[in-house]
Amino acid sequence: MKKPYLKVKGMQVYGKTLFKGLMIGLFFPLSLTAQLQKGVKETNSSAEIPGLLKGTIQTIYGEPLFGVSVKDKSSGTVVTSDKNGNYSLLIDSGEVAVFTLKGYLSQEMTVTGTKLNVVLAESEKQQIVVQRLYDTQKKLTSILSSESVYTKDLLSSPVTALNNALSGRLSGLSTLQSTGLPGLDAAGYALRGQNPTIIVNGIPRDLISIDFDEIESVTVLKDALATGMLGLRSAGGAILVTTKKGEAGKQKISFTAQTGLQSPVNLPKPLDAFNYATLYNEALLNDGKLPVYTSADLEAFRIGSDPMGHPNVDWYKEILKDNAPFTRYNLNTSGGGNNARYFLAVDYLDQQGLLKASDKNTYSTNSDFKRYIVRTNIDVDLSKNLMVNLNLFGRIENGNSPGSFGSGTINGREVNLRVNNIFNALATTPNGAYPVRNPDGSLGGNKDFTNNILGQSTQSGYTLSYGREMSADVSFKRTLDDVTKGLWLKGLVSFNTNLSEVTSRGKTFAVYQGQEGPTGINYKRFGTDGTIVAGKSINTYQYKNFYSELSAGYDRTFGDHHVKALVNANIQSIYVGSDLPLNYQTLATTLDYDYKGKYLAEVVMSYSGLNRYADNKRFGFFPVAGLGWNIAKENFIADHVKWLNTLKLRTSYGRTGNGDPGYFVYNQYFADGAGYYFGGGSGTFVYSVKELTLANANITWEKTDKFNLGLDLGLFNDKLTLTTEYYHNKYFDLLQVRGKNTSIIGNIYPQENIGTTNYSGLDFTASYRNHLNNFNYYVSGNLTANSKIIKYQDEVFRQYDWMKRTGQRTDQTFGYQADGFYQNAADIASSPKTEGYNPVPGDLKYKDLNGDGIINQFDQEALKNNKAIVYYGLSFGFDFKGFDFSALLQGAANRMIYLSGATQWEFQNDGKGQAFEHHLDRWTPETAATATYPRLGIGTNPNNQAISSFWLRSGNYLRLKNMEVGYTVPQRLVAKLKIASIRVFANGMNLFTISDNKGVDPEVYGTGYPALRIFNAGINIKL
Repeated sequence: MKKPYLKVKGMQVYGKTLFKGLMIGLFFPLSLTAQLQKGVKETNSSAEIPGLLKGTIQTIYGEPLFGVSVKDKSSGTVVTSDKNGNYSLLIDSGEVAVFTLKGYLSQEMTVTGTKLNVVLAESEKQQIVVQRLYDTQKKLTSILSSESVYTKDLLSSPVTALNNALSGRLSGLSTLQSTGLPGLDAAGYALRGQNPTIIVNGIPRDLISIDFDEIESVTVLKDALATGMLGLRSAGGAILVTTKKGEAGKQKISFTAQTGLQSPVNLPKPLDAFNYATLYNEALLNDGKLPVYTSADLEAFRIGSDPMGHPNVDWYKEILKDNAPFTRYNLNTSGGGNNARYFLAVDYLDQQGLLKASDKNTYSTNSDFKRYIVRTNIDVDLSKNLMVNLNLFGRIENGNSPGSFGSGTINGREVNLRVNNIFNALATTPNGAYPVRNPDGSLGGNKDFTNNILGQSTQSGYTLSYGREMSADVSFKRTLDDVTKGLWLKGLVSFNTNLSEVTSRGKTFAVYQGQEGPTGINYKRFGTDGTIVAGKSINTYQYKNFYSELSAGYDRTFGDHHVKALVNANIQSIYVGSDLPLNYQTLATTLDYDYKGKYLAEVVMSYSGLNRYADNKRFGFFPVAGLGWNIAKENFIADHVKWLNTLKLRTSYGRTGNGDPGYFVYNQYFADGAGYYFGGGSGTFVYSVKELTLANANITWEKTDKFNLGLDLGLFNDKLTLTTEYYHNKYFDLLQVRGKNTSIIGNIYPQENIGTTNYSGLDFTASYRNHLNNFNYYVSGNLTANSKIIKYQDEVFRQYDWMKRTGQRTDQTFGYQADGFYQNAADIASSPKTEGYNPVPGDLKYKDLNGDGIINQFDQEALKNNKAIVYYGLSFGFDFKGFDFSALLQGAANRMIYLSGATQWEFQNDGKGQAFEHHLDRWTPETAATATYPRLGIGTNPNNQAISSFWLRSGNYLRLKNMEVGYTVPQRLVAKLKIASIRVFANGMNLFTISDNKGVDPEVYGTGYPALRIFNAGINIKL
């Protein structure tokens, strides 16, 4: 019989036809499986044949397994189970039958009759192997530093960004969310204090917007041994995102629908108009000026008798909704046989913003975000030794926001920040500044406030943002056991493209100030009422990524000796906008050896280059070595300590690199400078030539020497596992501009490889899993302590040691050491004088560190301690008779935040700004003993608002980051509907926070879009 084959012609995809090409990948696996199933012969139903073994093969959930190989171990005869899981095999009683299927644990069973039903359990991959850069490794013999999280944990987090779902789950990885803006709320992240390289399915890429249902695992690689093969991208560690693949067996279909409500975790608490006016008068008196609000004004604010002339507007309630919906749908399917397998997922997400809309508009002015994702992963065994893999991915994002004001940058990409401008206006506009609307319905305002916040939010037009990403990965893997056992060859080609656009359709609006006159209300207009302009689309970001690699591996066991080797050569070209391509070239190898799984060794080497360096300085060599000893396998332990499964000591040391030189800075560039007319105003205009930033012909990559020491424990059949690691990473040849440069040459100096910084710390992870009859439970915790100290930088001369940056943490804040408040004139007279400022009672007082009797720049010191910052997470949960529960606590210690700006200081913006509840605790002669805030003033105060320890507050917190409860309907109830399972669930995010700063969110603070608390519920149906 002629074997079927598949031929896929090349195709081009443009603009809105993005998903047309993907559709081939979507429906191909379904049709392929149907053909394969059609070609499987039905099992012989005759019960009369002697020696005929019959049975059914199922999963632990009772689902029939198609494509299971059933082999007579003695004769080698093989049959395959049909779509109902049935099989028939001629085999003698007493012989051994072997049941195998990819993705499941194989079973060997002795035949004792004519019927044998088998249940296959899925492979617990996380317990068997660890993910490496280009392959996997047995967990028992691995000595690299890595940690993984899997689909189930990710799915319990109702968030849009993968970064946010990782918070508190992996030791060494810290996250910080700086905004809750829909579509842009991804947390920043650091791995042992550094920016890791992101690798998706083996390919370095941006951390893409991705749906969690398609992820199999997320792995952090932390030491030099784990990342050494990345060469010039190995210094910061790596985050591996591995998507799911199809597994042989009956087709599985999973549908999840969920919806929830989002609400702000914390909002600033401005004063009402009466208290604002009262404190404003006080601040004027403190500044030696007359008050502007009379007693009649204050009374009108207090009782609300004049809403037009003396308004009291709670702007947050006027502009924001109490909550906003969050909706997500996901449909995925997988299956196949031993010859072809597929995984397909489609995902839709709709995240609404907090802004209220106007019924008068025919368009949305809310901060909406919608995302559409399609992924197809296909594996086809073209022959016994050759497998081809095709991964297709497509994503479309549509965003919306009000049309007022400008744009800015987040994560290096131009994005619309109009929503943040509205939140800034909410935080800086006093409640008594102007009414929302006048009696005639017009927008309120005046000469000082010409941008009514409601007008900004609903009457300034709208802005559309559009993002598109597509990737296609094709690879083949050829096992070469016919040449020598354990040898294989793999090739991979990948293309990834990303495009972002913004279309602004704004309009102007006028505000009106109403005043009572003899004939009624007279209105004064500020601005003009316009109509929506037909804006044009602007390309804000364009990215292309071409990647190819060729690798070969060898994996062989010789008695008690196991050898594994891998060689990988790859080239990557990255195009961003109109820049010339960024080209990486790397040749790397790894060789690991173990003896009886007891003595372990691994060597990694890479030779890596980047085209942004000069031709003769383009490539570097990066060697790493590691050793391990599983003491638990020694006879003196294994024979006597049965409860100890793993006691592995491991260490690694090596050189890694970071290539980040800038844009061809080894070349000197010139540009047009000032111009002059020769021969008078009608003469010839000639430009001069201006030298740009000085070139650095000797620039090279930044380097890191990494040391890692780890201890792994597994106790009581691995019910209790513990991992402790100490690391010390020396980063040197860091790019910095010399502090001792002189401006006499009239040009900008280049960055040079001169800096040195040490990062060191501890990672700790512990997990315990057990059960009491049907009650299964677990608890897992992780902790990271990270210290980051500058060992050398070429800094300017500083007279005193406390002023020096060398020896301090990399995020150090320098300023004055606050010493309470000046209490009276005598206190001021007896204290050191403040240079350029005459303090008054209630002002902040600072320490005179050098004892010269003057407070100036020589009294500024390091304000943060140099202790390690601690990040931690604790997760726990259980399942019992269909019920399941999980929770995640996440937090930080020895963390400091600096509070300043419009939401911290009073009456900013030349006295037109807001005041807040914490200003009620200001210093006055009556509250001198209990005050927690300086005396009030109007506008900027150079003394009280100087950088000092007073504004540096604890950033420690403990947050109930995530919690989920679920119930799976019993199988006997859903089987009648031909459904494999139904699970209903409810979960939440950012549910509760304990912080040292009341009223301040420890992550998102200031005037921007707040962090969100999410309550979510959904249902998952599997067929």
